[in-house]
Amino acid sequence: MDIGKNILELRKKSNMSQAELAELLFVSSDLVSNWETGKRRPDWPIIEALASVLGVEKKEIADKNELVIDELENCLPDDCKIAENDLVDVLNDFLSRLKSDEANIFMRRYYFLRSTWQIADEYGLKENHVRSILSKTRKKLRRFLGQVKK
Repeated sequence: MDIGKNILELRKKSNMSQAELAELLFVSSDLVSNWETGKRRPDWPIIEALASVLGVEKKEIADKNELVIDELENCLPDDCKIAENDLVDVLNDFLSRLKSDEANIFMRRYYFLRSTWQIADEYGLKENHVRSILSKTRKKLRRFLGQVKK
């Protein structure tokens, strides 16, 4: 699913400029441009706001589960040699090596498919802090998988 292409087409269909859409979403027009070109990807609350502003169903922009799974798939090295049936054991090994909060946040995002704002609310953290933890944890996973595949 090409989210950027969907946003671009739906925005144009609504006869709206990037600047107009940005203003309605309280973001910069540069950010809207980055979404449309695929340089950045909006998170789920923004997709919900986009759907509302553009008068469409959320699924016309993106599938929530697909977004979360794509995030996780980006951790897999291109030449990943880990068999799918071994991947669960490898992930469990990885999670066992993390600090408790890192593992719990990671599981809430990628197993329970919670949004970053839901996780932030559950842990009493700022959403940016949750995003930072998830980003660092995905980098650790990428390194870990790189070592496992050798």
